[in-house]
Amino acid sequence: MCGERRRVNRTPRALGFGAGFAALAATACLTLPGHDSAEARAVAFLSREVPAWSRENRCFSCHNNGDAARALLLASRRGFAVPRSALADTLAWVSRPATWDDNKGDPAFSDKRLANIQFATTLGAAFVAGRVRDIEPLRVAARRVAADQSSDGSWPVHPPGTVGTPATHGTALATHVAIQSLQQAGGIEFVAAIESGQRWLRAAPANSVPDAAALVLALKDAADPAAERQRSRAMDLIRSSQGSDGGWGPFPDSPPEAFDTALALLALWELRGAPGTGSMIRRGRAFLVGSQNPDGSWQESTRPVKAESYAQRISTTGWATQALLATRE
Repeated sequence: MCGERRRVNRTPRALGFGAGFAALAATACLTLPGHDSAEARAVAFLSREVPAWSRENRCFSCHNNGDAARALLLASRRGFAVPRSALADTLAWVSRPATWDDNKGDPAFSDKRLANIQFATTLGAAFVAGRVRDIEPLRVAARRVAADQSSDGSWPVHPPGTVGTPATHGTALATHVAIQSLQQAGGIEFVAAIESGQRWLRAAPANSVPDAAALVLALKDAADPAAERQRSRAMDLIRSSQGSDGGWGPFPDSPPEAFDTALALLALWELRGAPGTGSMIRRGRAFLVGSQNPDGSWQESTRPVKAESYAQRISTTGWATQALLATRE
């Protein structure tokens, strides 16, 4: 993974709000449904930022070419006119998984296990969106992901007991999206890895909102008793953790953050027929819309909070955009 030591400081703090508005105005016409919507502003922001990283840093990242690129792929599926140039470099990169080890960047900020998951997930999203037609690269990517699985069935990307971040997911979310990549690739060679990962998810602790949301997303269609119990525990935590302002933090009574709110919304949307869920979704969406920056981004969710990170800002914006697009009525 290309880290952020060589990052270009493109945050609103560096641009200034005036410059941010000017840049937004220059690209606002790139989106069609609701030019003034939060989603449109986010898509315009990401359409600039996603290709900027590889162009300016000569490497590919988990934030721009992972989380943020997937938001643009979803936006294009939902009717937003995302410029082809915004995703061209990303799609070319993720479609060549055999070359991922050649990615440049600072080794101190690189995690190949996480990079494999991020790039494979983007490749899978591109395949679903019809932007990549050949399934063979997806199978090559899935083999890389499967090789990184731990003996307990998980894909550990964080030390035990720590809460995931937007760019680094956390073990529960990483395990969920890794399994998705294997399922999209198909084939009997991935069955054992998928089953091992699913067993881990059914027994994993749901001690934080991001973990609980990941478990709901992973087990949303499962009907076995273990999955139903796990999903119920996870939903209880999500329901009890929404703040009075509609947002979620990583734990009950924690200050709300965009990333935790986005994951909670994505989980609630999968179970939107449950009593009271619609109201929670509306309040969560209102929190995200109200906390969006003028340039279309969101304040980065970091652990500890209030740290400054371009990588986390881009990934936070990617997740928030995905949540608004997924729950857009």
